[in-house]
Amino acid sequence: MTNDIIKIENLRRDFKVGSETVHALRGISFSIRAGEFVTIMGTSGSGKSTLLNILGCLDTPTSGDYYLDGIAVRDMGKNDRATLRNRKIGFVFQSYNLLPKTTALENVELPLLYNPAFSSRERREKAMNALNAVGLSDRINHRSNQMSGGQQQRVAIARAIVNDPVILLADEATGNLDTRTSFEILTLFQRLHAEGRTIIFVTHNPEIAQFSSRNIVLRDGHITEDTINQNVGDIETSWLIDRGLEILNDPAVTEKLSPITDTLAEQIYKIAYKDHSVINECKTGNGTTREVL
Repeated sequence: MTNDIIKIENLRRDFKVGSETVHALRGISFSIRAGEFVTIMGTSGSGKSTLLNILGCLDTPTSGDYYLDGIAVRDMGKNDRATLRNRKIGFVFQSYNLLPKTTALENVELPLLYNPAFSSRERREKAMNALNAVGLSDRINHRSNQMSGGQQQRVAIARAIVNDPVILLADEATGNLDTRTSFEILTLFQRLHAEGRTIIFVTHNPEIAQFSSRNIVLRDGHITEDTINQNVGDIETSWLIDRGLEILNDPAVTEKLSPITDTLAEQIYKIAYKDHSVINECKTGNGTTREVL
């Protein structure tokens, strides 16, 4: 028994441009299992946007098969695909796509409005739980113009998970954010993955691949790489290191730190001086001061 959430078999997508035929996807095949965090990378024209549209049930392939959670998608009608998309997929876009005149809570409730299984009270409760999961329980009544870019993207992620989808599709989800906020959003994605969610993160940024469990690279409609990441990076640690190096490269900061480092050096010397053998070892290059200090 398989637990594939996504299964693609010999998928092709062609477009007619005048008298020319553009082969956006050229017979690609792969599967994504439950609980994977997969980055899909490629330059402009590689086919990653076309693939994302098909995975998100926004488009259909010219040929080949696509199964989403065991359901054959290719021959489904537009309305059936819309229902499947609403129930099975959570989208996170680069531009957030929040409704501007509604609150965070109302934005997150939106996907549930198309699901008659939930009452008004249940919709509100699920939306509040989703906002709490992304750390925005204190922003439920804020509108998008009252929130930062990072907060808006968190609302978008809450909206994506509120329906408990089988997969999250993120399209350049950090593209509009600064470095620090990007790390925060990636940390959130890693946490959602750790909780068991299946995530596909489409990006052109190779640095993001080090934080996922698997990386698929597209080029000219073909898959050129499909690798498992054996050493998944920790985003919070990476941000701290990057920020630390950024601070230490700032002359104003190093000037302020110099009295502290000078004092530390003086204290280390005084400790070492109490034991002349340590001084001798330092002079001759023998031994180590680590044990003494």
